[in-house]
Amino acid sequence: MISLVSQFGSPLYVYDESVIQRQAHLLKESLAYPDTLFCYAMKANSNLAILDTVRKLGFGVDCVSRGELELALMAGFDPSVIRFTPSFALTDEIRFAVEKGAQVTLDSLPVLEWYLGQFPDIPAGLRLNPSVMAGAYDKTSTGHAKAKFGIGMDLLAEVLRLVASGPFKINGLHIHSGSDILETDQFMKAVEVLLSAAPRFKSLDYIALGSGFKVPYFEGDKKTDMAQLGKTITDRFTGFCADYGRPLRLIFEPGKFLVSEAGTFLVTCTWVKENGGIRFAGVDSGFNHLIRPMFYGAWHTITNLSNPQGIPEKYDVVGNICETDTFASDRMIPEIRPGDILAFANAGAYCYSMASSYNSRPRPAEVYLQQGEARLIRHRETLQHLLSLQIPLPS
Repeated sequence: MISLVSQFGSPLYVYDESVIQRQAHLLKESLAYPDTLFCYAMKANSNLAILDTVRKLGFGVDCVSRGELELALMAGFDPSVIRFTPSFALTDEIRFAVEKGAQVTLDSLPVLEWYLGQFPDIPAGLRLNPSVMAGAYDKTSTGHAKAKFGIGMDLLAEVLRLVASGPFKINGLHIHSGSDILETDQFMKAVEVLLSAAPRFKSLDYIALGSGFKVPYFEGDKKTDMAQLGKTITDRFTGFCADYGRPLRLIFEPGKFLVSEAGTFLVTCTWVKENGGIRFAGVDSGFNHLIRPMFYGAWHTITNLSNPQGIPEKYDVVGNICETDTFASDRMIPEIRPGDILAFANAGAYCYSMASSYNSRPRPAEVYLQQGEARLIRHRETLQHLLSLQIPLPS
């Protein structure tokens, strides 16, 4: 990894294709219902190289914006396996998705009413809100009663009244209850809410259960028991389809589960100093490049690649942004010296995709490891890139 910094510079995102392939095979083995479609939640990481890998693995893709949809089409995904599941999207975005042939999901009564007036002959799915708190972080729980996502279960009668007035067809139901869901029972609570509502819709083709499966963040960390979860879901959904009267397609939308462990973020220590009894190791990055620790307390294991045998010391690892941007507090790490290369694990999901150029610091480059070869898949941003969209006022 250190050689990659010499070759491509620092800070640097690095992704290992073989880990994505491993995770994809685990999903397919665990969630083995016969008609299952996996649609990669590309908001986790939308680099075209990763999208190409996911497509070749036989996955579809889940998009939440017109930009993501256009990237999915550029990556070669067939519209039949592209799901468009936005929140508060512009009508032009929804219209674009319909025109491209993507499966559109509607997540509010106002959007449903508008869609009925525009596309009465084109089926759409509904995102329901199961009112279930799930996930490791409050900010990533998306299915609780006060979340902005989905149509509340108390509004189903109104939904059914609207769609009964014409030829419109609800062809699928969708939930996504949160991220880093560990327990099978926690995941199944939201599933049961959805399946209890599904018989009221007579023209379903699919049920989409989202994802949120937990990956480990450090040695010994817990993770979702995919074998147990897969068997529970398969048995329950098979029984549901028997009661419904015909088999439906089962859809999952994994994002972090596919790419989190594939990513490593490499940074360089700039200075080490002490203040108030705390030893700070500063690096050439900040929450502008990796916001997860500051945003919702996410853990990233940090390794000193340059001095792995050094005597462990306690550090706060911090960034170079003019804000409090702490990557880790009270972390025991082999002695960190200026110039050392540090590696942040689990940097494949919601890291580069949430990066910014705050403080006018350009975004890092991205590198892809494929069959032992390191390929540059995104150029490092430059100050010229940042300035290119600005229009100076005349003198």
